[in-house]
Formats: sequence, structure tokens, C-alpha cells
Amino acid sequence: MSDQGLPSVGFIGVGAIGRPMAERMLRHFPLTICDSDVAARSHFVGKAPFVSSARELAEVADIVFACLPSLESYRAVVLAPGGLSAGGRMRFFIHVGTTGTELVRDIDAALVDRGVGMLDAPVSGGAPRARLGDLMVMASGRRDIFELVEPMIRCYASSVIYLGAAPGLAQTMKLINNVLSAANLAVAAEVLTFGAKVGLDPAQMLEVLNGGTGQNSATLTKIPHHILPRTFDYGGRLQIVVKDLAMCVSEADRMGLHLPFSELVAATYRAAIAQEGPNADMTTVIRQMERAAGVEVVAAAP
Repeated sequence: MSDQGLPSVGFIGVGAIGRPMAERMLRHFPLTICDSDVAARSHFVGKAPFVSSARELAEVADIVFACLPSLESYRAVVLAPGGLSAGGRMRFFIHVGTTGTELVRDIDAALVDRGVGMLDAPVSGGAPRARLGDLMVMASGRRDIFELVEPMIRCYASSVIYLGAAPGLAQTMKLINNVLSAANLAVAAEVLTFGAKVGLDPAQMLEVLNGGTGQNSATLTKIPHHILPRTFDYGGRLQIVVKDLAMCVSEADRMGLHLPFSELVAATYRAAIAQEGPNADMTTVIRQMERAAGVEVVAAAP
């Protein structure tokens, strides 16, 4: 416990999404930061103490939140020798990333053996909504852990839904959400490119779509704010989108289910990576379509 009688909280992974989450938690809870990136840690100088390793974090924090970019990083931070599972103080681990159910179950099993409880609590909304404290969180795990950390989660989330006790339920829900979000963007990019080719104004097309049944998160935010102005800076990398799509298709395969539309969406983003690179913003998925059509979906000059 901290000097204020609150549980000591650690946060590992303060990148584009983790940083605003941690900053909002700091307003209400004592927080210790851990990140291998010196530049990421620099944002918390004078605001919060930080440690240099996952094990150190688990030695000073009762509850640890982890917001990491890949399955490999979660394995290294949580399960590897010298990781969080080797610490002596951590009692609860809050998994806020997207890794699929298999890894979550592996982590849960490893931590239970060490007397540590886990809550699977991935976030949706991307970097823009993280900065606003407007993320959506879906959670699964023991109900008592959820109730303990819900006030912390609500520091950065406007909507929190508890899905049940089974490990991995939240991961499956997150993958479903991400596939639909990626599909919305890819299809919207395709049809807006088509419309631009025949001479329709992109801003007017969005006005029609957002006033009608075609409205979705891509037409409301990603396209008007990150494609039309040609900034391509939504904050989600193409390789992360492909990772999530592949995990969803793989998990369905293990259940004997075929997801043909999801596979088509994944192929579209893989093609984008081939042209734009894995670290390009997800909104650059439209560029391959624009090049094929010989037009740009761009805001009209004022």
C-alpha cells in the first residue's frame, strides 16, 4: 500500500496509447512507470518514479498494468526469467493489450501458480480516444479483481463492460471488434476512392454516409481526420492490424470455423504493408487503392 493507503500501482508500456492512460491514472493513484524506451519514460520525469525492469516493477507494485505492442513483448515482460512473474510484491496483473486467448490463458496459468490474479482488460478506441480518456474497455477474469481495479480503469475509459470470469473472453471480444473496425476502414476507403474517381467530392460523400446507414468509425473519424487532410496519423500501425486479423482467423480455425470475409480484409492490409511498410499508419491502406484508381481522396481546397 502507498502512504495514502491506496494500492501501489505499476504501469509498463507508455507508448502512444499507454502514455495517456498512465497520465490519467496518475491524477488519482500513485504510479510507478516502466518502459525500455528512454524517450517514453522522459514524459514522466518529475511526475512519477520509474524502474528499469519488469521484475523491479513487480517488486514495488501491488497491481501492474501492461500496455505492450506484441505477443513477444508480453511473453518477455511477464513470463521470461526476470519478468513480472519473478517479482515478489505484485498480486494482480492487468492485461490491456491485444494478444488473443491462447497467450492470455498461458499468462493466467503461470501467474496463478505464483498467487497472482489476472484481469484481461483490452482497450478499444486507439490513441485519439486514449488522449481524451474515452477508451472502451472489455474485461474478463475474477469478479473481485475487476471490482478492485475498475476505479483505475475508469480513469482512462468512458465505457467498461465485464464479460465474465473465463480467461480470454475479453480477448475474443477485442478481436471481433478489431476485425470489424479494420473491415469498415478498408471498405470505406475502397468506395470513397471509387466515388472520387467518378468526380464526387470526398467531404460530401462523408456527409451523406454519416447521415445515412453507411456510417461507421472510419467515416466518422479515421477518414475525415486522418485521410482527407493527408496526415495519416491515426496512431495504429499496419502490422498491428494484420496481427489482430491473423489472430482472429487463427482462433476461428481452431474451432473449425471459416471466416472468409475476415481473410479478405487481412489480405487487403497485407497488400498495404507490401507497399507502405509494416510501421505505416493503418489509414495508409487507402493509398494502394488511390494509386490503382489514379486519384486521391483529399479534402477540397477552401
